[in-house]
Amino acid sequence: MLQTIKRIAIGASMVASASVLATAPAFAASLTGATIGGTAASDYLVYGVSGNKTVVIPNTPANVQSVLDGNAGSPTGNVELRASTEKATFSGIEFSKNTTLSGNIGGKALTLSSLTATDWFGAGMNTAYGATNLANKWFNAFITKAGYGGFVGTGNAANMYNLFLGSKGFQASSDPNISYVNQNDNTGLISIGLAGHYDVKAAYASNPVFASFAALLPNGFQASEVVKYTYNGVTDYLYSFNATNSGLVAADDGKSHNGNYEVTIAGVPTAKVPEPSTMLGLMAVGGLFAATKRKSAKTA
Repeated sequence: MLQTIKRIAIGASMVASASVLATAPAFAASLTGATIGGTAASDYLVYGVSGNKTVVIPNTPANVQSVLDGNAGSPTGNVELRASTEKATFSGIEFSKNTTLSGNIGGKALTLSSLTATDWFGAGMNTAYGATNLANKWFNAFITKAGYGGFVGTGNAANMYNLFLGSKGFQASSDPNISYVNQNDNTGLISIGLAGHYDVKAAYASNPVFASFAALLPNGFQASEVVKYTYNGVTDYLYSFNATNSGLVAADDGKSHNGNYEVTIAGVPTAKVPEPSTMLGLMAVGGLFAATKRKSAKTA
C-alpha cells in the first residue's frame, strides 16, 4: 500500500512537471524572407540601432531582415515605408504610389504597405468630412481619443478635419515604420510593431506645418501611423492610439521612434511538434501509471 501511494505521488509530480512543460510560453516566430516592393520600391529607409539611438543604415536586404527581429521589449530598429511622404513635394501623383514590405510568417505570406490617397479617400477620391472612407473612420477615432468624441459628425469636427487635411496630415500618417513582426505559434496571433512618436502633440508642435493642429491636442497624445496589410486573403488597415516607450529615439531628429505601437492580426496557428522533453515526460507518466495498474491487478 505504501509503495502504491509513493508511485501515485511521484506520478502526480511528473504530471505537474509535464504540464509545466506543455504550457510553457509559446515560441514567437519572426518574419522571414523580407523583401521591399511596391510602385515606389526605392522609397524606404532602414534604421538600425546604435546605443539608444536609431540611425539610418544602408538599404540592403540583410539590413531589412535584421532590424525586424526585435520585439516590444527590445526593438532592433525599423523599416520606414514610403519615406518621402512628409516632403513638401509629396502630393498628386506621388500619393498614388506605395512601398511594401513582404515576407513569410508561420508558412503564410504577409505584405505590409504604406498608404495611398485611394486607400484614404476611396476610388472616387472623396476628401470631404462625412464621407464613408478610411480617412473619416480613422480621423473620427483620432479626435475621439483626443477627447473630442462629442464633435464627431459636427461642424467642429469638420473644421478640425479640414485643418488636418490641409496640413497634409494624411500623407504624414501614411509612412509606417515597421519595427518587428512576430507570431505566437500556439494562438497564431501576429504582432506588428510600429515605431512612432511617444508624444504626438510635442512632435507636431515642433513642425510649423502641424503647429496649429497640435494646439488642439492634449498633452502626451499618442497615435501611430497607419499600415495596410494583406494576409491569408484579407486586406485591411491597422493603427493604434496607445504606445509604450521603446527606449530608443531617432538620432536625426531626437523625437521619432521613441514610441512603440503594437498592432495585431488574428493569424493562423502553426502546427508544432511537442518538445522532446515534454514527450519524454508524458511517456514516463504513461508508463508509470500502466505499471501501477498492472501491480494493482496482480494484488487483486
